[in-house]
Formats: sequence, C-alpha cells, structure tokens
Amino acid sequence: MRLKRIELAGFKSFVDPTRIDLDRGITAIVGSNGCGKSNSIDGLRWVLGEHSAKHLRGGVMDDLIFQSSENRSPVAVCDVELTFSIGKGALASPYHELNEISIRRRLTREGGSDAYINGKM
Repeated sequence: MRLKRIELAGFKSFVDPTRIDLDRGITAIVGSNGCGKSNSIDGLRWVLGEHSAKHLRGGVMDDLIFQSSENRSPVAVCDVELTFSIGKGALASPYHELNEISIRRRLTREGGSDAYINGKM
C-alpha cells in the first residue's frame, strides 16, 4: 500500500482545492515558512484518525476549517482525501478487487463530521 495523493479543500490554509501527487520514488514537500507544509501533514494525520485538535496544532476542531484572510471569507466545511495505491487482494471484501482506495474526512462548522471510503459513508 502506497500513498498516491492528498487532496485538501477548506482545510487550514488550503482554502482552494489543492491536490498533492506523491509519485513513486522520493517525494518531499518543501517551501518557505507559512506555505502549508505542516498543514498538509496535519490533514494526513486527521484523515487517518487523529481526534485531538491540540495534536493538529489547533485549539478546537473548528480551527481545522479555513477561518478567513484579508481577501477571503471563511468557509463552512473542510475536506481532506487520501488515495492509496494497493495490490489486488491486499484488502478484505468488498475492497479486495480494487487497485486503489480513497479515504476522506469532512468537517462542518456546525460540528458535523463524516468519513468516506471510496466516496461512500
């Protein structure tokens, strides 16, 4: 199983939908201070099950949703999806025939939180 892609929207500093492809070989996320390197890793940890806002560098879970900026209004929802490349038979039924699987987590300002596997709750 290999992480193939991270997609973030409305998550912390990623107000616009952002896709990070992780190709085979060595992949690194580099950039200047404040560009979102740590936020992309927080998104990965959140989808994989982290429930503590403190461990995601926030005070409350609402801090995960883009708050606003000088030029942008706050958004109502954040969404992070991880796509994994897998070998056939690596997972139990009903996923055993798939070559890839996606796991997505969504949070709303009203406090609703949903998790999806291949687009289904």
